[in-house]
Amino acid sequence: MLQTSLNILSLCIALAAVETLHGVFRAAVLVPRVGKKTALKLGVFSGSALGFLVCLYFVPRMDVTGPLALLGVGLFAALFMVTFDLVLARVLLRRSFARSLAGLNPKTGNFLVFGLLFLAVCPLLVSALETIVFD
Repeated sequence: MLQTSLNILSLCIALAAVETLHGVFRAAVLVPRVGKKTALKLGVFSGSALGFLVCLYFVPRMDVTGPLALLGVGLFAALFMVTFDLVLARVLLRRSFARSLAGLNPKTGNFLVFGLLFLAVCPLLVSALETIVFD
């Protein structure tokens, strides 16, 4: 149980690191070239792909089986990422929680909520892919 918890925490830390670097890249490289709105929309797809790749590495090494358990891992990872994003925005960028929560509203042009929903099912998708490829 402890090892599984540490594996899930490792997944979350890896996701946070990758997504932070992704956000820096998006802000430094993509925003000046295509604008903020387009960069945010493109970022959902590239961020989702990166999240899937991180899950592809970590999930098969976990001692987690069954669709509900895998969905639980995904939901935990998504909640971890929302919390991480809110805290990072508040502490590092001095952004209000209200402004940060606006990033979860697709009406503002930011589709982060869809990336989080995809992240929630990523462990389940990885497991299904692993079953298809290796069975």
